Amino acid sequence: MSAAPEQAVAGRLSFLDRYLAVWILAAMAVGLGLGRVVPGLGDALAKVTVTGVSLPIALGLLVMMYPVLAKVRYDRLDTVTRDRRLLLPSLLLNWIVGPALMFALAWLFLPDLPEYRTGLIIVGLARCIAMVIIWNDLACGDREAAAVLVALNSVFQVIAFSALGWFYLSVLPGWLGLEQAGLDVSVWEIARSVLIFLGIPLVAGYLTRRIGEKVKGRNWYEAKLIPRIGPFALYGLLFTIVVLFALQGDAITSQPLDVVRIALPLLVYFAIMWAGSMGVGRAVGLDYPRATTLAFTAAGNNFELAIAVAIATFGATSGQALAGVVGPLIEVPVLIGLVYVALYARRFFTTPAPLTEEDPAHV
Repeated sequence: MSAAPEQAVAGRLSFLDRYLAVWILAAMAVGLGLGRVVPGLGDALAKVTVTGVSLPIALGLLVMMYPVLAKVRYDRLDTVTRDRRLLLPSLLLNWIVGPALMFALAWLFLPDLPEYRTGLIIVGLARCIAMVIIWNDLACGDREAAAVLVALNSVFQVIAFSALGWFYLSVLPGWLGLEQAGLDVSVWEIARSVLIFLGIPLVAGYLTRRIGEKVKGRNWYEAKLIPRIGPFALYGLLFTIVVLFALQGDAITSQPLDVVRIALPLLVYFAIMWAGSMGVGRAVGLDYPRATTLAFTAAGNNFELAIAVAIATFGATSGQALAGVVGPLIEVPVLIGLVYVALYARRFFTTPAPLTEEDPAHV
């Protein structure tokens, strides 16, 4: 290969895609600035909510996820569901390792700050069902595998979130002689969040492909329609980030030391989960695309659910809510950085994914 894989990919990206990290950081800065300098903006954005999440954020998430889910080849999903080397490690990493690791890091780094500690534990319990699709696509992961793992996370989220919250916030601290606040959230609240933030774009994406291919054919769908709707995922992502940080801009900028305290365990968490999951994928014999999908789906968190639960349970101005907001403040730049690390890591796989015109997925 004449050039490193990530260099070859970068050479074919549009100007917008090539500097994605810059746009994301700029969106975060704009959001923080707006939340700080525009009086009442956060209150105005938060007045209308969907499952406890600001309506503008909800709309941004739907716009962000729809184009990527419209790219999924749903006729290939059976090849993913048969791959136990992918499914079993994903369930283990997401629902046993991830929450336990966040619990340990929260207590290790924040033993004297119970509100922030509780907020971080809630973040660890909310497994990713949204932005991970974007990161996976950018890193040339397996799009169909991501759709299946996200669907699995959604099902387990509805079933397990409340039980795990009760265990990690009430039972386990008691066993260990620690004090911790409880968590009271209904299964319906979680199910409603999953149905809105995953169900709507998933159904829309599936119907778009089904109808588009039936009416115009697959060649037209892949060559004409996808390039037109693809960029809206990036627009939705940047809009979501601006609104998200505008909502909590004042809280974040007025408490910088608290933000740093919350950020440290998050940085350690993302590094351990992503690198460990990538290593597990390679160890069990997954190829680069599926190992990458495993890594990003295990490392990412469902910040919209975590924030909604924290606000609904403890209040919008609580330390738990602030910890939830700091989650994407750290997750977004860290995981976009890990996209580039993943592209570099291709060379360490014996059968790396070939470079195609879709690499990375032009969100």
